[in-house]
Amino acid sequence: MTTLTSTPRADGFYMPAEWAPQSQAWMVWPERPDNWRLGGKPAQTAFTAVAKAIAEFEPVTVCVSAGQYENARARLDHGNIRLVEISTDDAWVRDTGPTFVINDQGGVRGVDWGFNAWGGFDGGLYAPWQRDDQVASKILEIERCARYRTEGFVLEGGSIHVDGEGTLITTEQCLLNRNRNPHLSREQIEDMLRTHLAIDTVVWLPDGLFNDETDGHVDNFCCYVRPGEVLLAWTDDVNDPNYPRCQAAMRVLENARDAKGRAFVVHKMPIPGPLYATEEECAGVDLVAGTQERSPAVRLAGSYVNFLIVNGGIITPSFDDPKDEEARAILQRLFPEHRVVMVPGREILLGGGNIHCITQQQPAG
Repeated sequence: MTTLTSTPRADGFYMPAEWAPQSQAWMVWPERPDNWRLGGKPAQTAFTAVAKAIAEFEPVTVCVSAGQYENARARLDHGNIRLVEISTDDAWVRDTGPTFVINDQGGVRGVDWGFNAWGGFDGGLYAPWQRDDQVASKILEIERCARYRTEGFVLEGGSIHVDGEGTLITTEQCLLNRNRNPHLSREQIEDMLRTHLAIDTVVWLPDGLFNDETDGHVDNFCCYVRPGEVLLAWTDDVNDPNYPRCQAAMRVLENARDAKGRAFVVHKMPIPGPLYATEEECAGVDLVAGTQERSPAVRLAGSYVNFLIVNGGIITPSFDDPKDEEARAILQRLFPEHRVVMVPGREILLGGGNIHCITQQQPAG
């Protein structure tokens, strides 16, 4: 594998939008018992459903440990799902895998960001995390893709969304958090995004969803539908702690212009719930010092915005919630050319994220 010392932008590479043609999607098999209840068995059922849903539209590669290989292979019984043996700390490939970049000649490379488990020893969710920090380079090695490594610069894929036309959306809560890149200013962080993703404009939303343990990843709160159009998690309930966050984001979006000078069209997506873990669900998680605790008193950051766009499909979570059908209808209206497939998302949510967080699309060359 070649590790390059230049930057994607200098080499003519950029991060495409999620709706660009994809060659495959990546996932990692869940088994971490201090994050996934009952040794990860319910989560494995949920991840299997997601993988099989994606596999109806495009190939899927699932990274799995040696100890779980046989079990995963038996469960992921679909001709379009490949397994590769990779050691990881957990299963959030959106944040640990590479951000793929392409050029106009059909080339595909990858950005391997630094990873510190969402905050390192200042609010991070587990330790150690060096296996997860190796995931991106291992995936790029398997794919024979050249690699850009941002040594000393931490970023998670779930903290950014791009339109493929020069604009990136993120949150101040995450990217400006002291536990990511405290040595860098906002301008220096923007410069890293510009040089490594070839974007020109950064739209900074103040905060992400309430209680999002990733420090407010944008992929759980606001995403692109197409250039100039975004889907924003929304509540009209003034007593919901998300209310001021939604209002603040809307103010930014109403006043922002993207890299092409367009004003944003903002579509609203209702927030499910409020959702909480049960006593029983929390009791099934191993207690380990330094790992994020699970409590039935803590509201879960459930969101229908946490979906994946694949070739011809939208894979989105359902929560056995009255708003499920409304969410499906909104997505079908916004993506008329795609087939919307809802997959149960509660077990994934219990681990701290959802479908977008556990997947990473690889654009076609």
